[in-house]
Amino acid sequence: MTEMTPRFRPLVALEALARHRVAYVLIGGLAATLQGSPLTTGDADICPDLSPDNLRRLAGALRDLDARVYASDSPRGLKFDIAPETLVQAQIWNLITKAGRLDISWVPSGTQGYADLARDAITYELENVVVPVASLADIIRSKEAAGRDRDRAALPTLRLLLERLEQQT
Repeated sequence: MTEMTPRFRPLVALEALARHRVAYVLIGGLAATLQGSPLTTGDADICPDLSPDNLRRLAGALRDLDARVYASDSPRGLKFDIAPETLVQAQIWNLITKAGRLDISWVPSGTQGYADLARDAITYELENVVVPVASLADIIRSKEAAGRDRDRAALPTLRLLLERLEQQT
C-alpha cells in the first residue's frame, strides 16, 4: 500500500496555529479565496512573526501538525528538526502536514514581512478560529513582485476583485 499525500484541510492547520497562539498573517491563494477570489489553491501560506517566543509557539504548532519538508517524490514529506533555530535557517519552508500543504515565508516577495502585512490584515472568523488575512492589495503587491507564471496568471482576477471591493466601500 502506498502512502498518500494528506488531504488539504486548512482549518486544521489554522486551528493548530490558534491553539499555540502563533502570530502570523495568512497570505497567498487561500487568503485571496477568503476575500472572494474564485481561484482555487491546494495549500495554505503564512507569514509568521519572527520573535523568539512566536518561533517557539510556531514550532509547537508544526510538531502538532506532524510537519515535514515537502518533497514531490515523498508523499508524507521528509522529517526535519522542528525547532526555532532550524526554522529561521530558510527564507521559505514548503511543508506537508497532517492537514495538507503549509508554506511559510518570513518575508514574502514585495513585502517587509509580518509587521508590514499585519498592518492592513483583515480578521476572519472561521468556525471559531480567528484568522488574520493579508489585505487583497498586499496579496497583489506580493504576487506582482514574485513574478512567477502562476502569480501573473492570477493578477487580472485579483485586481478586478480588488476594484469591485473598493467600489463597495
